Amino acid sequence: MKVGLYLFENDCRLSDNPALTTLASQVDTLICIYLPTVNLWTARKAQCSPSFTVECYRNQTLNALHQSLASQQQKLYLLRDTAQLKALTEIIHTQQVTHIGRAVHPGFDEQKLWLKLQDNFPHIQYISAYSNTLFEPDSLPISVSELPPSFTPFRKTVEEIEPKLPIATPQLPPRPNRVSDLAEFKANSSYSIKVAAGEAQAQQQLQQYFQTDAALTYKETRNALFGEHFSTRFSPILAYGAISPRQIKQALTQFEQQRGANESTYWIWFELLWREYFHWYALKHQHTLFSFSGVKAKTPKTSFYPERFLKWCQGRTPNALVNAIMHELTKTGWISNRARQIAASYFVNELQLDWRYGAAFFEQHLIDYDVAANWGNWQYIAGVGADPRGGRHFNITKQQALFDPDGEYIKLWQGEATPQLDSQDHVGWPLEDN
Repeated sequence: MKVGLYLFENDCRLSDNPALTTLASQVDTLICIYLPTVNLWTARKAQCSPSFTVECYRNQTLNALHQSLASQQQKLYLLRDTAQLKALTEIIHTQQVTHIGRAVHPGFDEQKLWLKLQDNFPHIQYISAYSNTLFEPDSLPISVSELPPSFTPFRKTVEEIEPKLPIATPQLPPRPNRVSDLAEFKANSSYSIKVAAGEAQAQQQLQQYFQTDAALTYKETRNALFGEHFSTRFSPILAYGAISPRQIKQALTQFEQQRGANESTYWIWFELLWREYFHWYALKHQHTLFSFSGVKAKTPKTSFYPERFLKWCQGRTPNALVNAIMHELTKTGWISNRARQIAASYFVNELQLDWRYGAAFFEQHLIDYDVAANWGNWQYIAGVGADPRGGRHFNITKQQALFDPDGEYIKLWQGEATPQLDSQDHVGWPLEDN
C-alpha cells in the first residue's frame, strides 16, 4: 500500500497543481495537510503574530480548500504544532507514509524543513513541483545562481517565453481509514472579510476582472491609492495559491486576443514578472533575504527607535498620508502597491528604522503576504536588495500631491498627523536586535 502525504502551503488549490497531480497518480491513499508558514526571524526577533484579519482570511481560504477536497471524499488536516518536523515525523511513522509531495516554496525555513525530511527519511519518495511560478528552472535560459542582481535584465531575458498551460484538477485517491490522530480543519464562520478567498472565488474574480475594461487602462490606474478596478486585486489569491500565475497569464492572453493588447495589458504581464523575479531571488539568496545588510552586504544607517516604530505601526506619525496608509493596512489587511512603497520609504528614510521590522509588520498584517515579494521589496526600498539605484527615497509631499491631491484618501482613512506620543504607550517588541 502506497500512502501519500501532501503538504499544502502556498498552493491552496486543486487545479494547476502539478505536485499534487503527480503525487495523486502514484499512491493508493492520500493525506492532505495544511502546513502553516513559519518565519523564524519574525517569530524570534520581531515576536509578532498574525493579525485577526490575516487569520480570518486564511480561515476562509482553508475552508474553501476543505470544501474542494470534500467534493472528492477527502479531508483537510492541520498541523498545529509549531515544531513542524517533530509533528510530521510522528505522522510519517503512524500513517506509514511512502510518498510526500509539496509545491516548491521560496521561503528559507520551508526549504530547510523539506531538506530535513529527506535527510531523516531517505526511503520515502519525494515529489515537488514549481506550482506557484510562471516558469520552471528548465524553461529559464539562466540558472538560479545566475539570476541578475536587478529586475530589468531578468525581464528582458524571460518576457518572450510562454509559460506552460495550466493543468486540470486531478482525481484524488481516498484518505486512509485511520487518521483519527490528526486535527481535521474546522471552519470558523464567526467572522469573514469581503475579499475573494479560495479556488472557486479566485476563478470567479479572474473571470469578472477580465469581463471589464480595467485591463485596458491598468497602467494608468495601478499607482492609485484607491478606487474601483484601479488594481487587479489578484495578490491575495496568488499569495495563498488559490490561483496560479499561469492561470492569470492564460486569462490575460485570452483577453488580449479578444479585446486587443496594449501597454496596459502588457503591464499586468510586467507585474507578474516582477513577482516571478522575487520568487527566484528568494530561492537564490535564501537566509540573506532576512539579513539586515541584505544581499548586497551593505549595512544601512538605521536602528530601532521604539517610539518611532510604534507611531508608524499605529498610524500616528507626523505625516497624514502615511497614517492613512497604516490605518487602511491594519483595518483591512491590504494596501495598494504605491501605498506600500510610501509607507516603507517613510519607515526607512524619515524614521531611520531597521527595515526588517517594517517587513515583519507587513508580514503579519497583509492578507496577501508573500515571503519573496514582501522581503524582496523591503530590501529594494532599504537599498540592500535588487534596486540598482541603491534604495528608494520617496518625497512624501510630492507623493501626496500626485496621488491624493484633494486629500480624499487621507479623509477616508482618517490620516490626521499626530506628532506627539503618550509616554505610557509601549511597543511590545524588542527595543534592539540581539
